[in-house]
Amino acid sequence: MFSVCVFCGSAAGQAIPVSAPGPNPWLPVAVATGRLLASQGWRLVYGGGKTGLMGALANACLAAGGEVMGIMPTQLVQRERAHSGLQQLEVVSDLATRKARMIAESDCFLTLPGGLGTLDELFEVLTWQQLNLHQKPSVIFNAEGLYNPLKALFKAQQEAGFIHSPATLYWVNDAEGLQVRLQQLAGAGHV
Repeated sequence: MFSVCVFCGSAAGQAIPVSAPGPNPWLPVAVATGRLLASQGWRLVYGGGKTGLMGALANACLAAGGEVMGIMPTQLVQRERAHSGLQQLEVVSDLATRKARMIAESDCFLTLPGGLGTLDELFEVLTWQQLNLHQKPSVIFNAEGLYNPLKALFKAQQEAGFIHSPATLYWVNDAEGLQVRLQQLAGAGHV
């Protein structure tokens, strides 16, 4: 089974700009992603929480008949409120073990909107790839242009010679692009 590890926020986020709030643009991204994974018969691997985007993602995947594995360190079981409705919830000793287990259990990585923890997980898999510890692809869902500054930073770091472009880092801007990219990766033998 093709397993997609999704990094995203344990918070739901809010509309930007805050001065002119509108509907939350991030929740629909998480819900659509969960439904997509289930509809394709792919397993979701994620942080194991039931709040924010993590909860919306897992609930949508489960509601659509998908398989979901959560991995959560002991110290976050209460804080991120572990999801009790998953087929599998693995409680590990710490964050480093969580990331290592997520990498081991997954065929590719998908970054949705999120905060520092989301970026930490993304940077870990990209760093491991740069060090040839894995060659699994990563996809960044640049919903509403949230990750445009990160894309610019990566470009600047490449031009300055500090990082090289991973051959398997992909950017998508919408749900349709995400579906196409994940289908390509699943079909390309990244399992």
